[in-house]
Amino acid sequence: GSKARAGIMETDHGTVQTPVFMPVGTQGSVKAMSPENLTETGAGIILGNTYHLFMRPGDDLIGRHGGLQKWNGWNKPILTDSGGFQVYSLSDLNKINEDGVQFKSHWDGSSHLFTPENVIDIQKNIGSDIMMVLDECTPYPCDHDYALESNARTLRWAERAKRRWLETDNIHDHDQTLFAIVQGSIYKDIRKISIDSLADFDFDGYAIGGLAVGESKEQLYDITDYCTSLLPDMKPRYLMGVGTPEDILTGIEMGIDMFDCVMPTRNARKGSVFTSEGKRVVRNGIFKDDDRPLDPNCDCNVCKNYSRSYIRHLINVNEILGLHLTTFHNLHYYIKIVRDARKAILENNYMLYKKEIIENFQLATEA
Repeated sequence: GSKARAGIMETDHGTVQTPVFMPVGTQGSVKAMSPENLTETGAGIILGNTYHLFMRPGDDLIGRHGGLQKWNGWNKPILTDSGGFQVYSLSDLNKINEDGVQFKSHWDGSSHLFTPENVIDIQKNIGSDIMMVLDECTPYPCDHDYALESNARTLRWAERAKRRWLETDNIHDHDQTLFAIVQGSIYKDIRKISIDSLADFDFDGYAIGGLAVGESKEQLYDITDYCTSLLPDMKPRYLMGVGTPEDILTGIEMGIDMFDCVMPTRNARKGSVFTSEGKRVVRNGIFKDDDRPLDPNCDCNVCKNYSRSYIRHLINVNEILGLHLTTFHNLHYYIKIVRDARKAILENNYMLYKKEIIENFQLATEA
């Protein structure tokens, strides 16, 4: 049966209703969107990235300006990830040992060290409402021995991070909460060790990391379902970096509360839009004279005011507005299907809702 749940997270920058989709604002900004635009899409919380903000402009600068919200004009909640995934994805530039991760900047080649402690300090400067501990994201595939050893280190790091978080004061005048990250690759026995140990430290929430890195869809769903069956019931669960509308709706069914993914924004910049009728590449020639909105069933400002023909033109002549309009629509689409999912959960008909959305999406994508 469905494990879908509707919850509420309280932060000093506002209440977040879950399940929730969080737009990715890597460098302190969701690409092509102002905070006002984000509010119009219905966004209630966005992501920042510790690695990128540490590189430029530097967390000390953000700290001096009162934290990320005061500095970037987004006065709602922000979650920052710990940089573990960035360091993983730039793996030819890093060395991992017990102390932390030694890495070279992707930007100027300078050398830096992330430790469980300084990643907490950096995030305290940034002032995010929800901070993540430093973890090692295991590559896929990786063997059981490596995953076991890596997870054991991630657990030691989590304990160090929690200690640092407790021992140091907040820099800004709002509370910050700390989430741990469950690792263990595709191995259930290691995932269980991870969850049991992290639950003992009583974190404010739990993310499931190390997925959407190349494993099969079956493995992604199987591990997610397994993790939610073990995670503490009264704490938020966050599936990192996932994914398509279908992945998100499946995650909600499995009891996930929080999602983030670059898919809606990255696709938008390539001229590809998500609609109730599937995915459309609005750049394509067939839309040259098409006066219809991107999605006839969508009530966002873009669909109310602009045609496929006009948006296609903007993208083909590299006008910035084109990227803004497709990004706005895609985020609105993602946020709406998750907000409607919450409504369906509260009305006890989530499975029917999920089936309808996915069937409409696929029928049209295949057509």
